[in-house]
Amino acid sequence: MYRIKELDAGEDISGFSTWLGHQGVKHRITREGDAQVLWLASAEQSAAVLAALEQYMSEEDVRARVDRAGRMPVRGGRWQPSPRHAPVVCAIIAVAAVLAWATGLGRGELAAWLMYVDPRGFDWQTLAARLSALSDTMASGQFWRLITPDFLHFSLMHILFNAVMLWFLGSQVEYIDGRGRFLALFLVSSLISNTLQFLASGPLFGGLSGVVYGVLGYCWLSQQRVPRFQFPPALMTFAVVWMIIGFTPLPVMLGIGRMANEAHLGGLLGGLLMAVIMTPPRSRQVS
Repeated sequence: MYRIKELDAGEDISGFSTWLGHQGVKHRITREGDAQVLWLASAEQSAAVLAALEQYMSEEDVRARVDRAGRMPVRGGRWQPSPRHAPVVCAIIAVAAVLAWATGLGRGELAAWLMYVDPRGFDWQTLAARLSALSDTMASGQFWRLITPDFLHFSLMHILFNAVMLWFLGSQVEYIDGRGRFLALFLVSSLISNTLQFLASGPLFGGLSGVVYGVLGYCWLSQQRVPRFQFPPALMTFAVVWMIIGFTPLPVMLGIGRMANEAHLGGLLGGLLMAVIMTPPRSRQVS
């Protein structure tokens, strides 16, 4: 173990210690007379841990948020909010599952009512035609179509992957940062990802992956300001690499099919934008 920091014995850093454990940082705290000492198993983590500890010690709202995150349920050694702590995320996943069944995984007639514009009523082969179709659709009051492509899925693996990723990250955002902020993130990511995908290719797309990329981008960037999410750094690298691969012919060659790459990109940009706009909130109580 490496000796990292010596603190006054009266300083309560139990919440910070719990949070470190949730982040997978191996450490211990020992008593030495009138002092307590923080030790780390890896010296490479010392700079990041010391920076986080400085925020914890000097900023009251950061301390409250870290302490609150430390009280989250622990399952299998890793914490994750329970369904009662993230009802909005649960509702989104449930609606997506019901509509996947109701549309026959995007094959039924109902699917056309959930697409960005009705593909049966418009020409959408050119950008000018798509803009005209969008204008007519909005003029007729069908504003729900800006969001409902999120709930279209075309295979079981498609919805399962999106649901798992949305639950893993989205539930943390809803519980830690609040339901209002998660809803704002969801709406902005949806609008940007769905609009960009429609303008690029037309209405034949769907899925929550644009929102997933939005939540991913938000967690990654906002985490740099106030560490509070269970967020493996490699996840961002994997997501960006996967998005780049999606812009190549490789997925089609492998039989995966063409991915909604513009939706992924739009969602990611939306999430990064919201991380800039929405500063980490002060602590609040959630029942």
